[in-house]
Parts: sequence; C-alpha cells; structure tokens
Amino acid sequence: QVQLVESGGGLVQAGDSLRLSCAASGRTFSGYAMGWFRQAPGKEREFVAAISWRGRSTYYADSVKGRFTISRDNAKNTVYLQMNSLKPEDSAVYYCAADSDRAFYITRVVDQSEYDYWGQGTQVTVSS
Repeated sequence: QVQLVESGGGLVQAGDSLRLSCAASGRTFSGYAMGWFRQAPGKEREFVAAISWRGRSTYYADSVKGRFTISRDNAKNTVYLQMNSLKPEDSAVYYCAADSDRAFYITRVVDQSEYDYWGQGTQVTVSS
C-alpha cells in the first residue's frame, strides 16, 4: 500500500504561482510513476502531468504545457507540481496518483485507470 497526501493548494490570483506537493508513505515510492490529475466542479477528472519513476521522463497536458512543471525527490518520497501563470480555468481539486508499473508511455500515463493509489486532493482556486 502507498498513502498519498497532497498539500500546497490555496486561493491565488490569475498570474500567480503555486507549488503542490504529494508526500508518499508505505511501499517503495521510487519505483512508482507518478501523476497529477485535476477535477473542476461539474467536470470529469482530467490528466495534468506525469513523471517516470526515476524522473527522467515527463509528460504534460497541452493545457498546462509551458506553465506547469512536475518533479520528484525520491529521497523525500515527494512529487511536486510547480504551477506558474495560473489561470481561472486551472481552478480544480488536484490529485496525485501512483502507478506501480514502471512502464511510462503516453497512453498509459494519461489513463486514470492505470494508477493504483490516489490522494485525497487539494483545492486550487484562481481568481480573475
């Protein structure tokens, strides 16, 4: 089992930055690919970003590419999502997720069903 706890959400203005953290405990964190997803009110949960288990590969949704950066520190069992130039449409509950399979390819990392563990989420609200 892996437990994931997100933090760092909050209320910011458009153009501001936030850094989300996802702390993992339990089984070996370093062996898991990690992803960030988000869900806005009335919408389905969507893929945001993913990072391979060693951090050598990343992938982003087009809507956040160039503004968000995913990273990980395996020594701290933590994955981060640096969010810059935030827009009101980025407002959502952000979830981190862990995939126990080390395979890392686009069709897999964007598929929520491939992730084995999920955090409870952290709210991000961007005002205009």
